[in-house]
Amino acid sequence: MPHSASAKKRHRQSLERRDKNRAVKRELKTRVRKVIDAVDAGKAEDAQGALQVAAKKLDRAAAHKVIHRNAAARTKSRLAARIKTLKATAPAE
Repeated sequence: MPHSASAKKRHRQSLERRDKNRAVKRELKTRVRKVIDAVDAGKAEDAQGALQVAAKKLDRAAAHKVIHRNAAARTKSRLAARIKTLKATAPAE
């Protein structure tokens, strides 16, 4: 355990930051899963809407350095590719 006052404060801050970062990462996983579920169900419109929400959350997390910006870009790209494939294979209406 920390001994000095400043070390105690840093420890408190790190615990608070860890809790916030964990919550943000859980939310990201949920949003990404919603996109994947919509794609698996064949619902292109729902997937597109879910992607917009997920992209905003990913960018926000990257801006606050919860995840790396390239990780956010990679995830968005992979989700968009899934939706593009779904739209290409879906029968024309």
